[in-house]
Amino acid sequence: MPAQSHPRGPSVAFDGVGKRYAGDVRAVDGVTLTIAGGEFVALVGASGSGKSTLLKMVNRLHKPGEGRVSIDGEPVDSVPVHLLRRRIGYVFQNIGLFPHMPVGENVALPLRLRGERYDEARVAELLDLVELPRALAARMPDALSGGQRQRVGVARALAAEPKLILMDEPFGALDPLTRDTLGRAVRKLHDRLGLTTIMVTHDMAEALLLADRILVMAAGEIVADASPHDMLTGKGGAVADTLVAVPREQAHLLSRLERGE
Repeated sequence: MPAQSHPRGPSVAFDGVGKRYAGDVRAVDGVTLTIAGGEFVALVGASGSGKSTLLKMVNRLHKPGEGRVSIDGEPVDSVPVHLLRRRIGYVFQNIGLFPHMPVGENVALPLRLRGERYDEARVAELLDLVELPRALAARMPDALSGGQRQRVGVARALAAEPKLILMDEPFGALDPLTRDTLGRAVRKLHDRLGLTTIMVTHDMAEALLLADRILVMAAGEIVADASPHDMLTGKGGAVADTLVAVPREQAHLLSRLERGE
């Protein structure tokens, strides 16, 4: 892994965290774990397993029914929510760019929210970070491709220089080639900036290729916690093995096709 040129990001800890929805449905059930500063962690599981709910407890988009979430030992509910979120970058599938604002204004929004004036040079630096032409700052979001819009979303998440990035199915709406390219770019940024990154994905291949550590959720619980290598060698348990079997079988079938079988 490349040497980090910045101080590493914060740790994130979940201590007995639970969340119930109507009808006594347990979305998250007693999760206790610590994500080390500087880790790239993927949260994987079937739809409804609780992974997005757990992620959103970090920036208080969801409030735990029990337990505590902490960042570098500080409970997330010990500071005003708007100050907490300024310290956390958040990237999600639907991007959420404002269609009436040029790209540059969208990127600079976190800076404007903390009272800073529009800084053309800073916007240019952020577009450079996500490998977008600086000229795109003047365009409207609907003039961009889906992959470009998602890169703008990443640039906006990095605008306030957070050390913790949360990503909720960030590449799910993209075509496979764009998805792969952007995933590699995000991993490169993680290493270059020394971030702590937590990414929710339903794609086990994506998790295996990008993450340092994979957490598998089922019925609100963490049922596997292992490195990509350990997942591939069967050390993640039954649920993880089922998820790993999908990209493994795809790779096997592609290999057979390549051999003309």
